[in-house]
Amino acid sequence: MSVRILALVGSLRAGSHNRQLAEAAAGLAPEGVTVEVYDGLAEVPFYNEDTDTAAGAPEPAARLRAAAEAADAVLLFTPEYNGTMPAVLKNAIDWLSRPYGAGALKDMPAAVIGTAFGQYGGVWAQTEARKALGVAGARVLESVELAIPGSVTRFADTHPSEDAEVITGLSAALQQVAEAAAPAETAS
Repeated sequence: MSVRILALVGSLRAGSHNRQLAEAAAGLAPEGVTVEVYDGLAEVPFYNEDTDTAAGAPEPAARLRAAAEAADAVLLFTPEYNGTMPAVLKNAIDWLSRPYGAGALKDMPAAVIGTAFGQYGGVWAQTEARKALGVAGARVLESVELAIPGSVTRFADTHPSEDAEVITGLSAALQQVAEAAAPAETAS
């Protein structure tokens, strides 16, 4: 089994705990599974149909689409901004949903996890991201859940990869995503 999971991180901050969580996922990937943490979401322009034409999309958006098309699954890592997902993730989903009905996310297994400062770990943001992924055509893995609360204090002196509870939850999420992606990957 060889499965490629594209990790999209909703925080652009250099010291982002969600970025650290995604990097931990890359290190915890089971045998035969690769987690690619995508760099470049900050360069993707806001979705605009006027710039997304039959002649092509802006280069940063085209790179994002190519990365998604090369993946077997997508895993979003989201903080919670004002009770919802960050604009950078929504924008990525918008670009990946096009062309309508045949975007890079169509029928692709997709899951959402993350950490946030609040007491619920960003569940509102995760719910909104799952909804947007589903509307965009992804096969949302509703059973994959990992919302880690108190990120600012919990990870003040500890990297997520050093937290036993996080490792357990992250490993389980990766296994579920890999299993969901494997049939599509082996069918080709």
